Amino acid sequence: MTIHFYKYQGTGNDFIILDNRLGNYTQLSSVEIAFLCNRRFGIGADGLMLLQQKEGYDFEMIYYNADGAEGSMCGNGGRCLVAFAKHMQVIDKSAVFLATDGLHEATINEKDWVELKMKDVNAIEKYGDHVILNTGSPHYIKWENNVKAIDVYSEGKSIRNSPPFSKTGINVNFVQRLSTHLLIRTYERGVEDETLSCGTGVTAAAIAASDEGNGPQEKIIQTSGGNLKVKFEKRSNTNFENIWLCGPAKFVYTGSINV
Repeated sequence: MTIHFYKYQGTGNDFIILDNRLGNYTQLSSVEIAFLCNRRFGIGADGLMLLQQKEGYDFEMIYYNADGAEGSMCGNGGRCLVAFAKHMQVIDKSAVFLATDGLHEATINEKDWVELKMKDVNAIEKYGDHVILNTGSPHYIKWENNVKAIDVYSEGKSIRNSPPFSKTGINVNFVQRLSTHLLIRTYERGVEDETLSCGTGVTAAAIAASDEGNGPQEKIIQTSGGNLKVKFEKRSNTNFENIWLCGPAKFVYTGSINV
């Protein structure tokens, strides 16, 4: 099979995108997807997405992790898919699409800046040095004094595979509070390594670091691949609504590969 693909990245979180509106790639196996995402033998990416038609929506997002398994919501992936949908003239400046965690809204401007509305957060588990919450994907936020010194692969892998997370996994984020922004590094399940950026992880970190008091808030988060912004409405210490993940989504290249 010859596959025509597009490569996009959002602050270094990179994705293979396939236009599956005609159903040409529906039968791709997990082994084939893992091969395509392999950085030595395939194209190389943190994940693969299908753009599909869906009645009542502009499109549907189907996301696969780099290991070939279908994944939960991917924030940077969603933003990149919006940019791709604009490139394919599926949308213009806004989109309403369906993902694994439900409906999402998004806007995109001429400079490929995409703002993606995320799911509401209604539960947060707070512990001494970490926080657990779900922003479309499950996240473990661990507070650190020096994120740059962390062995993200070893420490992230250890937490991700520890009880009670070992069966389904969890994304592990090491976060440092600075005066003007947050600094974050992430170990992603499904990739099973550190990624340059994680959209749902950035969203989780922003919410976990929310200021005292309710109302609108905005956080800048520095990832290894660039800066993202998260806007949200804090209703209570455990309830957050109108959450938007904002940042660039860039086309990298297009090509064909035989599988």
